[in-house]
Amino acid sequence: MTNNDVLRRIRYTYDYNDDKMMKIFAAADSKITRAQISSWMKKEGDPDYANCSDVQLATFLNGLINTNRGKKEGVQPVPEKKINNNIVFRKLKIALDLRDEDILEILLLADLRISKHELSAFFRRADHKHFRQCKDQILRNFLHGVQLMYRPDDSDEESADDFQWEK
Repeated sequence: MTNNDVLRRIRYTYDYNDDKMMKIFAAADSKITRAQISSWMKKEGDPDYANCSDVQLATFLNGLINTNRGKKEGVQPVPEKKINNNIVFRKLKIALDLRDEDILEILLLADLRISKHELSAFFRRADHKHFRQCKDQILRNFLHGVQLMYRPDDSDEESADDFQWEK
């Protein structure tokens, strides 16, 4: 999944407008313009499309954590320079204050059944012997499940039109 896909899906799921998106970035001590957000939300073929960098997505997710859970005292976390699906998944788990059981239920909403042991492997350190790389399919299904949980009345056709589904 691209960083832009993740941003688009979160924005759509929670119905965030540009102002809310800018406030989330601001919660991570970052100033983002409406034009930047607009260019990240465009489809890839659009001439105004711009890639959302790893640092920008990490900053957004840090801001989402700060917005939903409150800012920690002291020094704020530095956004990662290189981000992967495992990091995105972990940050979303923190931001949404989810336990493993909650995530498993969300994945079931998207018709994906995995065990608690498989799930915990995604949240381990990369050098741990039971670490498992989170593939796009897992993250995509998780985001789809969150969407089904928070926007259950939207039909699949409507939501599919808002996103570029990568295979």
